Amino acid sequence: MTDPARTRATRSSPGDRYKWTALTNTTAAVFMSALDGSIVLIALPAIFRGVHLDPLAPGNIAYLLWMIMGYRLVQAVLVVTVGRLGDMYGRVLIYNSGFAVFTFASILLSFDPFDGGHGAMWLIAWRLVQAVGGSMLTANSAAILTDAFPEEQRGFALGINQVAALAGMFIGLVAGGLLAAWDWRAVFWVNVPVGVFFTVWAYRTLRETGKRGGGRIDWWGNITFAVGLSAVLIAVTFGLQPYGGHTMGWTNPLADGLIAGGLILLAAFVVIENRVSAPMIELSLFRLRAFTFGNLAGLAISIGRGGMQFVLIIWLQGIWLPLHGYDHSDTPLWAGIFMLPLTAGFLAAGPVSGYLSDRIGSRGLATGGALLFGASFLGLMFLPIDFSYWIFAVLITLNGIASGMFASPNSSSIMGSVPARLRGVASGMRATFQNSGTAVSIGVFFSLMIAGLAGSLPHTLTSALQQQGVPADVAAQVGGLPPVSSLFAAQLGVNPIQHLLQPTGTLTHLTEARQQALTGSEFFPSLIAGPFHSGLIIVFAFGAALALLAAIASALRGSSPEVKVPAPHETPTPDTAAASTDAAASTDAAATTDAAAATRTVRPGNRPASTGETTA
Repeated sequence: MTDPARTRATRSSPGDRYKWTALTNTTAAVFMSALDGSIVLIALPAIFRGVHLDPLAPGNIAYLLWMIMGYRLVQAVLVVTVGRLGDMYGRVLIYNSGFAVFTFASILLSFDPFDGGHGAMWLIAWRLVQAVGGSMLTANSAAILTDAFPEEQRGFALGINQVAALAGMFIGLVAGGLLAAWDWRAVFWVNVPVGVFFTVWAYRTLRETGKRGGGRIDWWGNITFAVGLSAVLIAVTFGLQPYGGHTMGWTNPLADGLIAGGLILLAAFVVIENRVSAPMIELSLFRLRAFTFGNLAGLAISIGRGGMQFVLIIWLQGIWLPLHGYDHSDTPLWAGIFMLPLTAGFLAAGPVSGYLSDRIGSRGLATGGALLFGASFLGLMFLPIDFSYWIFAVLITLNGIASGMFASPNSSSIMGSVPARLRGVASGMRATFQNSGTAVSIGVFFSLMIAGLAGSLPHTLTSALQQQGVPADVAAQVGGLPPVSSLFAAQLGVNPIQHLLQPTGTLTHLTEARQQALTGSEFFPSLIAGPFHSGLIIVFAFGAALALLAAIASALRGSSPEVKVPAPHETPTPDTAAASTDAAASTDAAATTDAAAATRTVRPGNRPASTGETTA
């Protein structure tokens, strides 16, 4: 009879150093990739000043949208494809190549040779290439960790990885402000030394430990998926821009055509995947309750989290900070600082919840996190527009804790439910749900906010300007600008009234008292506060509803009754297929014992049983 303790020691000793190396490298990779997804949000004013482009000028809003959304769009489209390539040709190979691509693009981003629109296009183009490298990293990092760590430690490892990715989104807000205050190019320089070091380290230390198979590229599946999803997400950028006499572009035939065409192509993609012999994704994975409902819950939380991030930034930069005496040019940096409790909540809850999910299961933790996430939205909904900061800090801390409670167990549940040979594509599918949710959230939350502003902001702004002596025609012109311009002005940390009136020469014809009133820190925030608060209530109510849907989906991932995993010669059922393949993968890694063929107990829909449960 095999001694279980000696078997565990034999299994863990050779891989102990490697698994921590894999965790360190992949955690740095996903952190850096996520950081670059948000670091430009705060640095946008410095970036556009650096390339001598007025982002609020007519026609330039598209540059703003693509600087924000282009990175997310590429990641949403590519992660499944590169995850599949990792399954076919090696996850470490694709991962290492992603590090090299990401670093190379970062170098070229910091050497923009153009000005104006051409300079913005250079940045957008290389941001897209950078996102390709980021996709190769994020799609395969979770699969590499799942291969490297035993089941009893997998939740902890994936929890660390997930928290690093989500923390990167929020730390990027502060880092962008600090680096842009020095030089806008430093926003991209920061990736270069880190990227070079970890690229070399990854090539020297990481090795293939999981299964991989040959196969062919599903070209039709890749094309229909990439073009279809791209069309839908590109339509979002058109929907946020004014069209004709409307404040938004959802009546634009181009936007409607892109959405309709994208949905048709995605439907064709599903048909193709059911017919080809080597599909891009395994639709059979959706027969696994833990995989399906875990991804649906993750999508809902991702939409809520991404939209909340933008709304809170605008709230702080456009209203709260100016009302409390902060200069408009300083608000981007201070907004990032005042949102640090959100990051702290992430960092505190993520690893702990990942550790606990290995011991008590994922469903309860993830469901509780989703409910707490929704409760924090309800709390924010009842805050006055000029709130007391400590209450705000408590609520966003709870939101961060809730996200950490949800993210780690949910990722562990998804990745632990799939067959070992499909971990790369499963990781890519999980990342696609998350990145698509973040990209879609921008369109959804901005549309809700713009709809809330459009009813009263133009009249309110026009009347207030006339009361301060601004000529009626100029006041009507400024008041008639689309609300999206006001939102971006707040996010970019510029004084919108001064920015809009200065080119007209109106300010020079007003008294000094009226000039100070118009360009002071309270005029625009006071005007926008009422309409903005109406939009906030709609946005936060929608976020709370998304959190409730996520909690329901999380609870439906399945209970954890113990079932028998079939032996290798038996045909597994859909509910146990993933667990049996994971059992085989774990057994292959420990082939020194006779216990490989033994039947063991797992918890489907949650986490597989640990290898220590193997019987002699």
